[in-house]
Amino acid sequence: MTTGAVGAPCWLSLMARDLHAAQEFYGAVLGWTFRPTRLGRGFTVAELGGVPVAGIGTVAGGFAVPVAWTAYFAVDDADAAVARIREFGGTVGIGPVTFPPGGRAALATDLEGASFGVWEGRVLSDWHVGDGTAPAWLELQTRNAFDAALFYGRVLEWADENADGSEVSYEQDQVVLRHDGQAVARLNSGPVESGSPRPQLRPRWNVHFKVPDLETARAAVLENGGSIAAGDPAQHETQQLSALDPDGGLFTLDQAADPTRPS
Repeated sequence: MTTGAVGAPCWLSLMARDLHAAQEFYGAVLGWTFRPTRLGRGFTVAELGGVPVAGIGTVAGGFAVPVAWTAYFAVDDADAAVARIREFGGTVGIGPVTFPPGGRAALATDLEGASFGVWEGRVLSDWHVGDGTAPAWLELQTRNAFDAALFYGRVLEWADENADGSEVSYEQDQVVLRHDGQAVARLNSGPVESGSPRPQLRPRWNVHFKVPDLETARAAVLENGGSIAAGDPAQHETQQLSALDPDGGLFTLDQAADPTRPS
């Protein structure tokens, strides 16, 4: 169950319109392979080298929501987490909804409109995000990282004794969430616009995927019907590139560190 992960990111999910098309795109860009899940034919798990990275489901059409990547955080009680989201000023859009074989999830937005999910149930022990060797990591793009940290800290109980190793620190003007000592998410203050027609300018949880060669990945995005996102305030380094899949799902590519290169 969520024991050992409460308060930390526990899954990434893409709400897609066409499962096969999404698999074709992300397989070409990120080298993912896919396997079925217990949730039925409309859901799949993406893997890299046999390790689960993310889920893709044809949820966008059924719930009439935009195609988007969503970060889920583990909670020990989805109903209580939803109550805290509402209590501290967030908005609950969907759920809690029960998924077999016993998990429960809800989708919500924070004070500034950034979407996220909460999950109560079993988590995959070999899945992880972070700044190190993990294939993905998370970054909140928000107006005020300190205020956001207060909201998420209360909702996800980061400072609570039930947080299972999740802790927050302040490093170089960023709020950093660590789980068991590993940086798993960063909260950054920056110029964002709620309601902007361009998703890259809105408050959001930015999902980063690491690639061995950024230019090769850029070419694959364009060759497979995606596009490069312009004007992204988080895209401030030459080692990062924000992109959109053919249905408008926004994500960021990061040049992975070369383990053979001296630091």
